[in-house]
Amino acid sequence: MKSGSQVATRVERMARVHRVVVKIGSSSVASDDTPLHMPTIRRLVKEVCQLRDAGVEVALVSSGAVAVGMGRLGLTERPRVVAELQAVAAVGQNLLVHTYESLFARRDVPVGQVLLTAGDILDDRQRYVNLRNTFRELFRLGAVPVINENDSVGVVELKRRLGDNDMLAAYVANLVQAQLLVILSDVEGLYRRYRNGRGEGLIHEATHDDDMTGVVGRGASRLGRGGMVTKVRAAELLMACGEMTIIAHARKHRLTDIVAGADVGTLFLPQGRRLGSRKRWIGYASPTKGVVMIDDGAVAAITLQNGSLLPAGVTACEGTFAMGEVVRIENTKRREVGRGVCRYAAAELSQVLGRSSGKVQGILGRPAAEVVHRDDMVLT
Repeated sequence: MKSGSQVATRVERMARVHRVVVKIGSSSVASDDTPLHMPTIRRLVKEVCQLRDAGVEVALVSSGAVAVGMGRLGLTERPRVVAELQAVAAVGQNLLVHTYESLFARRDVPVGQVLLTAGDILDDRQRYVNLRNTFRELFRLGAVPVINENDSVGVVELKRRLGDNDMLAAYVANLVQAQLLVILSDVEGLYRRYRNGRGEGLIHEATHDDDMTGVVGRGASRLGRGGMVTKVRAAELLMACGEMTIIAHARKHRLTDIVAGADVGTLFLPQGRRLGSRKRWIGYASPTKGVVMIDDGAVAAITLQNGSLLPAGVTACEGTFAMGEVVRIENTKRREVGRGVCRYAAAELSQVLGRSSGKVQGILGRPAAEVVHRDDMVLT
C-alpha cells in the first residue's frame, strides 16, 4: 500500500474515465433525524449532472430503501423478520426513487429505475445480456440509471449471494464496463488500523498485491448492513477486471473532484488489462456448474505460459456439468486458480482424465478438444 500518490498520476488515470458507477450508502442517504438527508442527495444529483454535462456517463446505485422506509414509518431499529424488512423496503423505495426523479427533473435529466436481484446478474447469461443492453440504451438516451436491489422480493437472496449494495455496485460496474466505481460512505476511505472505532492512517492507494488483513475492521452502520469488508471485496472484483474503485466520504468529498483526480479517499488500482465483456461474465458473473481439478504442470501451463487446459492435466472432476457450462478450475490443494467454459460434459471428461490428446479420440470417438480453451478462461 502506498502512503500517498502523485496527484498528476491520479489525474491522468481519471482523464480516461468516461463511464462511472456511483454507489451511495444508507448512512449517507438517510440520517437518524430524517428519512432522507436532503443536502447530501441534492449535492449528489447536482454533481452527477455536472459529470453528465462533461461527457461522463453515470449510473447511480443507491442504498437506503430500508433506512428511508424506517424513517417514514417511525421505526428506530432495522427489522429482522424478512416479511417486515421487505415491507419497509417497499415503502422506502417509493420515497427514494420519487426524490431522485424530482431532483433530476429540475435539471431536465431523465431517470431510469432499475431494481435487481442476484438472479438478474448471476444466474442466466441471457438475462445478463438483456440487462447490459438495457443499460446501454439508458446511456444512449441520456438517462441516469438509478439502481437498487429489489429488497421487496429478493433481500434474502441478495444478502446470501452478493452481500450488499457494495457488491451489487461492483457487479453493475462490471456489467456496464465502467472504468471507475465510486463508493460513497460515512468514512473517508480505507485505514491501516482501527482503534476504538476510529480509523488511523488513511491508505491513499491499494493494489491487488496488498494484504488487506487487519485493515477492514469497520462494521456496518445501524441503517445499513454493509461494512468495509464488502467495500474491499467490491474493489477486488473490479481490480481483477482491470478497473478502478475509490472509497470516499459522501459528505466531505465531492464526486466531481473525485472524478477530476483529487487525492481523496482510497484508490484501488486495476490489476492488469481490462477484461472483455465475455470474460467478465465467465469469471465474475456466471454460476459455476462443477469443478475441474488439475495437476501442477497444468497450473503452470495456464498461469505462466498462457496455455489452454488439456485433458492430460486434469486429475478429477466434480459435478454434473454439460458441455459449454462454466466450471471452477482448482489446483491439487483445492484452491481456485481460474474459471472457464468446459468443452466436455462431466461424463465425458471423467473418461479421459490424464489422457493425451491422441488417446482421447480413441475413447470418445471424436477429435480431442481443449478442456478449457485459453479464450474461454479467466484466471482468478
